[in-house]
Amino acid sequence: MYTNAKGMTLYTFDKDPASGPSACSGGCAQVWPAAMADASDKPQGDWTMMPAADGGNQWAYKGKRVYTFAKDQKPGDANGDNFKNMWHAVKH
Repeated sequence: MYTNAKGMTLYTFDKDPASGPSACSGGCAQVWPAAMADASDKPQGDWTMMPAADGGNQWAYKGKRVYTFAKDQKPGDANGDNFKNMWHAVKH
């Protein structure tokens, strides 16, 4: 599984549109925070950036926005994988 710099699992959301704003906002965004890119980050290969709902850039993998899961407590946790059959860990 792919993780962020802190080792936390990254997820995609089936309801996100291919373009336009994220389908995860408000309470959803509190439980599933966007994986944000720093200004110095550079897209590479399957990894790109999309405008985030709150400004800045959110990472995307193969055109799908990526998120972390608030209920993952430590690096390597993947409690959100297949959550409600809509959230999926990003896998190599």
